[in-house]
Amino acid sequence: MLRTPAGQRRLDILEWLRDPAAHFPEHRFVPETGVTSEAVAAKLGVSRQVADTHLELLAGMGLLRVRRIRLRTYYRRDEVRIAEVARMFEKGW
Repeated sequence: MLRTPAGQRRLDILEWLRDPAAHFPEHRFVPETGVTSEAVAAKLGVSRQVADTHLELLAGMGLLRVRRIRLRTYYRRDEVRIAEVARMFEKGW
């Protein structure tokens, strides 16, 4: 899933969410809550629906935490899960 052109976009999203302050304007993220799909879509240059698809896939894999506040959904990295997945790949899984 991460070795396709779409996979590169997902890797980019994971990288951006590592340090959202460096990659998103201040008004586009909430430090303790995360980044909206609208912000990710703008950064990728795609529609919100396309960004939602990427974000939902990453969240479904457990790599992102999701938090809904009113009508918005915020995403941030799940560092513990990402470390677990990295260890699995290091072991040759």
